Amino acid sequence: MAKKKKAKKKAARKAAKNREVLVVASKVKAYIRGMDMNTSADAVTALSEKVYAMLDDAACRTQANGRKTLKAQDV
Repeated sequence: MAKKKKAKKKAARKAAKNREVLVVASKVKAYIRGMDMNTSADAVTALSEKVYAMLDDAACRTQANGRKTLKAQDV
C-alpha cells in the first residue's frame, strides 16, 4: 500500500512540472510588495498549484451535481 502512495506522489510531482502557471506573477508580486514583503522564487508556482487543486475540487463538485458548467458555488 505504501508503494502505491509513493508512486502516486511521484506521478503528481511529475505532472506538476509540466503544468502552466495559472496566476500572473507580476500581479502576485505587486500585491505582496504592497504589504511591504518580498516574494520567494517558488511562491508563485506554489500558489498556482493551490489554484489547480481548487479547480480540481470544483470540477469534482460540478460533476457530482450532474453539471458540465463549473459555477462560483463549486469553488
